[in-house]
Order: sequence, then structure tokens, then C-alpha cells
Amino acid sequence: MHVSATLVRGGTSKCWLFDESTLPATVDSTVDSLEGLLVNAYGAADPVQLDGVGGATPTTSKAAIVRASDAPGVDVEYLFGQVGIGIGRVEWGSNCGNCATAIALWAVARGFVPVTGDLTRVVLRNTNTGTVLEAEVDTAGGHVHEFGTQTVPGTRAGGVAVGLTFLEPAGRTTGSVTPTGAVADQLTWGGLPATVSMIDAGAPMVLLDAAGIGRTAAESLAEMRELVEPLRAVRHEAARCMGLAEPGTEPNDAVPKVGIVGKPAAYRTTMGDEIAAEDYDVAVRMLSMNAPHPAIGLTSAVGIAVANLLGGTVVRGASGSTGPTLRIGTPAGVVAVTCGDLAGSTPRRVTVRRAARILCDADILVPDLIPA
Repeated sequence: MHVSATLVRGGTSKCWLFDESTLPATVDSTVDSLEGLLVNAYGAADPVQLDGVGGATPTTSKAAIVRASDAPGVDVEYLFGQVGIGIGRVEWGSNCGNCATAIALWAVARGFVPVTGDLTRVVLRNTNTGTVLEAEVDTAGGHVHEFGTQTVPGTRAGGVAVGLTFLEPAGRTTGSVTPTGAVADQLTWGGLPATVSMIDAGAPMVLLDAAGIGRTAAESLAEMRELVEPLRAVRHEAARCMGLAEPGTEPNDAVPKVGIVGKPAAYRTTMGDEIAAEDYDVAVRMLSMNAPHPAIGLTSAVGIAVANLLGGTVVRGASGSTGPTLRIGTPAGVVAVTCGDLAGSTPRRVTVRRAARILCDADILVPDLIPA
């Protein structure tokens, strides 16, 4: 069957966007039907996704099904899917801020939202988690732009500037910013107790104190690959503690997000830039599914910034920063996240500057006789 889709870069991810209204009649809006479509379109069961449109990395094997919203104050709604690599399934349990950035630009280009001068505001709702986001797309001169000069850590390529704000991000999945009721807990690392903070803001996540496990959180991607399996074990233990996995079931590798945090230290980025310790506030290394994230997911960045506002978390202990803007040192460079409109120690608005570019419109030929 033929399926129309648009490939858009958002931040450091690439995401195929599907307009729900143009899906073939044989594909309905149920998760099972959509999963079958995506698994076959991406060639998900193949670890290199050779016979499909997937990018074969966690940051390029992403999809979103988008529709105009009937909800008051919301322009578009989207269902985000993290498509498997070497496994024929899709994880539906989380959100992706980079894909939201892509959707914001695409929504304006497609006419879901009319251009309103030099900046066009788009309100998005992620239906996986209920998260509501507000994007400001650069439409200077009253036009949608195909190219731009805004850059983000992780690529030197420019894109159209998009300011992305997560609205009321705390507790969207579990009902609490601290799902266990504590800002710090003990989980197991290599058979020994390790200090962690389990946070639900942007997305559920578990963050380990790097120093406590003999690490710095300034490790290279190659060094982080050696930590994938123990970090997965922590993720699965945390999933049960956070109520994200039913007893007796196997937790998935989409949520909670998992990573390590540490005090700032000098390091070299994957782009070859030298970063001094004084250039940022906290070092972070995260996994994306089962691989080291080459930068940081926006939902993870939001959660880390929110965790920094809570005294006693491993983030606050590593950063020593109490300002509204937290500078996060990632493998790709420094990402700044700004918290605003505080309700106690919880922000109602968390903003990150991003960039997006529409890469192509495509007519994808998808096998329709191969079961997902």
C-alpha cells in the first residue's frame, strides 16, 4: 500500500510524520493497526532497517501520527512511536520533544495553524502522556521557511528556530513529580546500593549519582556503551518502583528514561569542541532505548531541570545551581533549559530552544501482507 509521510528533523532527531487524515482506509487509528504500519514501513525487525525507511538508530527511528485537535486551546494532537530496531514492535509509552519541535514546524507548513507574523504559536498535545506543549515557530516576514540558521548541540546544520515550552510537565505519567514520594532512593548497581532520583517531569526517569558508582557523567559515548546493561537493569528496577510496570511483567526500554549525572568536568564533545567545567552546571549521560544518547532527549532535559529545583535530588547535589536556567553538559555540547512560573518548587513552564527542518515529502510503499 502507498502511505504519505513527511520526514522532518527536529533538534537532534529525525521523525516521519503521518497525517492521520491521509492514512489508507485499511489502517485505522488503533495502536495495533498503526504498529503494524510502522513496523512494516520502517523494516523494524531488521537491525539495520535496510528494507524500510527507518534510520536504524534510536534518534532516527521515530514516528508521529498527527491530527488537528478539537480540544479548546490545542491546535494539533500527536501520538508518538519509538519504532523498534531489530525487533518488530513500537514503544508507545513516552513523548519526544525533538519530534514535537518537528511537528510544530510541519503543522504551520501544512496549514494546521495559520501564520501570524514573525512568530507563529502552535499548541500541541501528546496523546501518549497528555503532555501539552507550546511552540513558537520562526515565521519572519510572515512566511514559513524551508531553511534557517538556528543550530543546536549535536549538529552544525542550521534549521528554522523553534522555541519549545512544556506546560505543567510534572507528574503527567505517574501523578507526582516524585513517584516514590522521595527525592532520593537506593536502587541496585552491580549488587551494591546506588543513590538515584526517580522523577516524573517531561517523562518518567531515573537518574543515578555518577560519583557513587565510580563514574563522572562526562564519559564518552564509547565508555557509555559499557554501561548500557547495568543501566537497563536500573531502569527495570525503577519501572517497578515508579508503578510503570505491572508485577510479573517485563518492563520496556522506553520508560523510565535512565542516565547518570555528575559535577561539571572538562570534556570534548562528539563534534570536537572543548567544553570547560565552568561552561555548564551539571554533566549528564543518558540512554536512548538501549544505546547511549548522542545528545539528550528534550523530555530528559526537562526532567533534569525540574529535578534541579528539588533539594536533595542527585541533580541538585551535582550542580549546586539554583537559578531558573540549567546548563546541561551532554556528549554533543551544552543544552540550556529554563524553568519559569514556579508553583512552589515546580515550574509550570519549561523552555528549550530548538531548530527544525522539513527534509522531504514521500509516498512510502509499505508491504501490506507481512504481519507486524
